[in-house]
Amino acid sequence: MATQTHLDRLTELRDKKAEIRLGGGQDKIDKQHAGGKLSARERIDTLLDKNSFQEFSMFAQHRCTYFGMAGKPAPADGVITGVGKIDGRYVHFASQDFTVFGGSAGEIHCDKVVEAMQNSLKTGTPFVFMNDSGGARIQEGIDSLSGYAKVFYANVELSGVVPQISLIMGPCAGGAAYSPALTDFIIQTRQAQMFITGPSVIKQVTGEVVTPEELGGAEAQMHYSGVVHFVADDDEHAVGICKRLLSFLPNNNLEDAPLLPGEYSIGEVPGLNTVIPEDPRSPYDVRDVIKGVVDFADFMEVQETYAENMVVGFGRVAGRSVGIIANQPKVFAGVLDINSSDKAARFIRFCNAFNIPLLTFVDTPGFLPGVSQEQGGIIRHGAKVLFAYSAATVPKVSVILRKAYGGAYVAMCARDLGADRVFAWPTAEIAVMGADGAAEIVFKREIEAAEDRAEARAKFTETYRNTFSTPYVAGSRRMVDDILEPSHTRIAVAQALEVLSAKRELRPAKKHGLMPM
Repeated sequence: MATQTHLDRLTELRDKKAEIRLGGGQDKIDKQHAGGKLSARERIDTLLDKNSFQEFSMFAQHRCTYFGMAGKPAPADGVITGVGKIDGRYVHFASQDFTVFGGSAGEIHCDKVVEAMQNSLKTGTPFVFMNDSGGARIQEGIDSLSGYAKVFYANVELSGVVPQISLIMGPCAGGAAYSPALTDFIIQTRQAQMFITGPSVIKQVTGEVVTPEELGGAEAQMHYSGVVHFVADDDEHAVGICKRLLSFLPNNNLEDAPLLPGEYSIGEVPGLNTVIPEDPRSPYDVRDVIKGVVDFADFMEVQETYAENMVVGFGRVAGRSVGIIANQPKVFAGVLDINSSDKAARFIRFCNAFNIPLLTFVDTPGFLPGVSQEQGGIIRHGAKVLFAYSAATVPKVSVILRKAYGGAYVAMCARDLGADRVFAWPTAEIAVMGADGAAEIVFKREIEAAEDRAEARAKFTETYRNTFSTPYVAGSRRMVDDILEPSHTRIAVAQALEVLSAKRELRPAKKHGLMPM
């Protein structure tokens, strides 16, 4: 047998790499395209800056010998891992290849993912996981379960240290769904499904017939379960959302939130003076307020169609990233309930972990009353918001727009919950409860004794409102730093965030607090 020359070896290497890059073959890649999906490597090319991709363990292979697997090739063992740049910043990633054994996860497959995650941890860079897998590789038995456990453990190690983003671009079922659930943000395409038990199992156990879309489709997992944070039309859209999201985030928990250099107009915004309706019961869209305060009206909303009475998301003020939490008066009058409390608390804790200042807009009549809320644990869930705001040490700026009643006023980052700056608009009503209800209690005898009860009720309601519900009363008690003309809000917030960028706050030493779960 002739000895291989250097040229022969180079040719062999190039051929092997070309074969691996084809994954399960061109026919299976074509099938991905026919289903409206990109291949695993096309997703990477779309995600990363040109010529920045460095691949890990390209020649990795499973070592399973059961059920006809001995010697059966699995290019890159069904997952492509590596590091590259997005807008000039490094990220580590894993991209499951559905063309190789359906992207199924076995021992080596999971080891590759964990290695990429550990490199992310070592270098302080975000981790992005593109999921497209049929689940555990059944032929590998418990080795695949061990692999999943290692991934989950790594997810928790990375949590709060580097941002973790999951993109669901195909099936993500069974135990595989728990890794995305342990990450910070999930972006799911409309072609993908994510669930623990599939329709066939549900039918077998309960007799219920459901479609994959209504069980684990993107809209279902966003609107009903609140598992998903962003819904994408297709793979390219999902990647675009991921890139935009990363632009608001630091690389790790030791860095400050990004500050985009440039000239920003920090002046009056006249349109804010007319956002609040004359009728205190009339709804309005709090996004109009948010867009009037952030740079270029650029607001990236998170979980847009889940618990819509609470709005959360990212924006910038004078180039500085901020996390925004706001009651939404156009949905259930902006009340706090179980789901909106969870939504806000989780977002607050993410921002605090990654040094992103919090900007809160308050307009809420209180917590949602009702048997279902009480039995569902509104006390426990509402306490999560109190805990999250109290535990947060990042700069906290609150703006009270209209109603701020009772415990919900406190929960939405009141001064005594640690807010560094509290501003109020002239329309703010800060009180234990609404003036109508309070007057019925405080002036009950006077109203009942009056000849014209309706007139008396209106009179005493106004008396209570003027005595307790105006922002000037809160200002006199130093619960409000300033009462702003609404058009000046952007100026006040920008100045506050600039000063507070140097904030340092020491807390008692402890392993961690015990948040009500």
